[in-house]
Amino acid sequence: MKKKVVFLCVHNSCRSQIAEALAKKYGKDILEVYSAGTMLKDKINEDAVRLMKKIHDIDMQVSQKPKLIEDIPKVDYVITMGCNVVCPSFSYKVEKFDWGLDDPSGKSDDEFIKIINTIEVKVLDLIKRVR
Repeated sequence: MKKKVVFLCVHNSCRSQIAEALAKKYGKDILEVYSAGTMLKDKINEDAVRLMKKIHDIDMQVSQKPKLIEDIPKVDYVITMGCNVVCPSFSYKVEKFDWGLDDPSGKSDDEFIKIINTIEVKVLDLIKRVR
């Protein structure tokens, strides 16, 4: 049975969406993947969408949308992106990790690419742990 993971951020518009896309790409055989926020933006960060399409050929606008934590099912893992999110309390047991990532929104493509690459490494490590 696949393990369920949510990548949690405040607005669910950038880092958590990138993590969701990469976890789906690399871990689809063992993970059921979600991202969510405690508040929402109306769309995924345009720079994140553009660079994920360019680097990984993933069109996040087709496969993903911003979601609230209330919109996802029960999960096994909660991973916060490092945006000082106060995690909602869960009425069931979850494993929690904080990846401590800076928000690249409004920064250069180079900063975005560094975050994308860091998330990719962390996602691959998560997949190894789950296996």
